[in-house]
Amino acid sequence: MDDSDDRGGLTEGLQVELFHPETEREPGDGNIQKFGFDVHPVVFPVALLVIALFVGATILLGDQAARTYMDVRAFFEGNFGWFFLLAVNVFIGALLFFAFSKYGDIRIGGVEAEKEFSDFAWMAMLFSAGMGIGLMFFSVSEPLNYFATVPGFYDAQSGTGEAGVAAMTQTFFHWGFHPWAVYGLVGLGLAFFSFNRGLPLTFRSIFWPLLGERIYGWPGHLIDLVTVFATLFGLATSLGLGVKQINTGLAYILGDVLGVATVPTGTGPQILLIAAITAIATASVAAGLESGVKRLSTVNVYLMFALLGFVLIVGPTVYVFGAWVQGLGSYLGALPSLAFFTGALGDGQSTVNTWTVFYWAWWIAWSPFVGTFIARISKGRTVREFVVGVLVIPSVFSTLWLATFGGSALFNSLQGNGAVLAAYDQAGQTVAMFALLEQFPVGAVSGLLAVLLVVTFFVTSSDSGSLVVDHLTSGGKRDVPKVQRIFWASVEGGVAALLLYGGGLNALQTAAIATGFPFAVVLVVMCYTLYLGLDKEFEVLQSEEFAERVQDITEEDIDVDKSRSEVVTDIQKNPESADD
Repeated sequence: MDDSDDRGGLTEGLQVELFHPETEREPGDGNIQKFGFDVHPVVFPVALLVIALFVGATILLGDQAARTYMDVRAFFEGNFGWFFLLAVNVFIGALLFFAFSKYGDIRIGGVEAEKEFSDFAWMAMLFSAGMGIGLMFFSVSEPLNYFATVPGFYDAQSGTGEAGVAAMTQTFFHWGFHPWAVYGLVGLGLAFFSFNRGLPLTFRSIFWPLLGERIYGWPGHLIDLVTVFATLFGLATSLGLGVKQINTGLAYILGDVLGVATVPTGTGPQILLIAAITAIATASVAAGLESGVKRLSTVNVYLMFALLGFVLIVGPTVYVFGAWVQGLGSYLGALPSLAFFTGALGDGQSTVNTWTVFYWAWWIAWSPFVGTFIARISKGRTVREFVVGVLVIPSVFSTLWLATFGGSALFNSLQGNGAVLAAYDQAGQTVAMFALLEQFPVGAVSGLLAVLLVVTFFVTSSDSGSLVVDHLTSGGKRDVPKVQRIFWASVEGGVAALLLYGGGLNALQTAAIATGFPFAVVLVVMCYTLYLGLDKEFEVLQSEEFAERVQDITEEDIDVDKSRSEVVTDIQKNPESADD
């Protein structure tokens, strides 16, 4: 053991002594351990029961369930759209306050906590978990949609250059700072209360400043149950979108472009694809965070850069960078008004409800899984470093990706042959990406690379989601049995397949929005509890007691160094004593 190990142990003891709450409870201390599982006695069985009832009702009720989902979605979008928009703006304000106030220097995990992963590996994992499937699905189709039907917020005629600016601005808005603010807030809250307070890595821990020991009772159980549902259904929505794009992409490339095979499309083939890819995800999650998820996330990033670089080189490069810069300027200039635009006082409400409210609910539903995963890999970073890393860098990269693919599609519409927009109008969103790649050299190869990228995003999302649901249903334990990880990876694929069979994407999207609403309320409260936690930590760090204890640790280090020096001197004088 070296000096850093000694000091690490001492400072870790200091963290426990001064910052951890006075409770005898430990993460997972009341768990049931049978058949290779290590599960919470309430959250695990109740979550399984409610999920089974929801999926069963979807399948048994059929068309009636589909109509009900449409009504539920319309209800939340029509009546609570304003709340979703307001809440996410609050999240951005809270994050910026925590990062650039006196709390920004607080380190996740304690004063001398060390980073578990390199900066590159950290960025790779959080981005792969964050929104990879969504960027692949919407990066071409969404700008084309706004180009053809300009949102009411903008004064532009469809099909013009002004419509292109509006398309870039609106798309940047949906994929920029706001979604990452949701993820960042959740990740920061979970990381702080888990690593700095020694509480379970579940959402109940965030409410310790308000509930105290009651987080281990039914209030905490309900919070974790809502989190499980939001995680599972938000993830299922993304997997449903991803597998639909994989299916239609393979059919388009192998059938329409190459003419070598006829690939069937529809619910049946998509369910088979879910089964096959879930098997891959299960193998990956069984390998664990370091061997499976980290490596696959890194591969994901390399594939993303390869596809991005290809389009930048062979596509309209100058046009893309021009669209990126102009889009950023328009986005940042319109952001204060656009962030609070509901469309209630004029045109544009349909775009807000259909797109923005769905996105915000989707991000919120995804936030438990992405936030928990980000928290799990973020020990050792300061609050400021965490916020900048999660909020700014991925947002800027997302805009570059959107400008590259969406901007190339707009170039094709404004100055090219218009084939991409025509394919979008004829075949829908899932084909748009592949129709764009077809316009470039070796379009079939790049199209297959895009399919592979969607598959790897599918797998890493399932991996990350499995690890998070494991934490939630095991009482907050950070390490759970392999059997349990495999079980939840299989359940996630099964839920996505069954809901796709029972109600299609509408059922998946409705589930995401319905679970996103109560969870948005949870996150608003979390802004306050996180403030209380950070404020207490800052007060202790500035206190005389903390300074005295640090001085004691320093003196202990000096005593250890003196003792070691004396031992070394004795050995040098009498080498035979080294054996003793």
